[in-house]
Amino acid sequence: MTDWLRDQDYDVNHKRVARLMQLMGIQAITPGPHTSKPAPRHKIYPYLLRNVDIERVNQVWSTDITYIPMRHGYMYLTAVIDWYSRYVLAWELSSTMESTFCVDALERALTQGNPEIFNTDQGSQFTSNAFTGVLLNENITISMDGRGRALDNVFIERLWWSVKYEKIYPACYADGHALHRGLDSYFKYYNHERKHSALDKRTPAEVFMEGAVRT
Repeated sequence: MTDWLRDQDYDVNHKRVARLMQLMGIQAITPGPHTSKPAPRHKIYPYLLRNVDIERVNQVWSTDITYIPMRHGYMYLTAVIDWYSRYVLAWELSSTMESTFCVDALERALTQGNPEIFNTDQGSQFTSNAFTGVLLNENITISMDGRGRALDNVFIERLWWSVKYEKIYPACYADGHALHRGLDSYFKYYNHERKHSALDKRTPAEVFMEGAVRT
């Protein structure tokens, strides 16, 4: 919550946020089931982004999966994000944790360009030949988070916070159809209307499109 508020230009620290949440009777919403389960026989690539400065569009993309609760069941959401611009290039929903929806999101994202490095966690969906094969065929360098190191993929972790606290939890969608409509609306808003302080008050789409033209 503190990181999300700082992204909105509020000057707060963790202690102040915790105290205010307690005064307002707000409780942190606990995360859902673990979505990163390794496959023992899959190849694991090293993490390449420690101490790397992110300086341009299409330098680094990353992806992840998050659990989305609904009034009647749950679904899994995956997205591909450009680290420099925070632009969401593609997203997909699935009722299962199979790799297919992750590959679909990746292939949709690649219609908008190619990154130099693509970062994922060590989940079996992303270490599968179906997923890594797409990247290798495009000559994209693969990077993978260290085990248990969510902050190695910090930009998409921040995206999940924004999606859940701005849209998912307040809306409490009844089913997958309603969830899909809500997410489609939200990601259009996030990319094209939501200005970021880290982007000099520009939107992700503005920064991404400007950078993509240069490259």
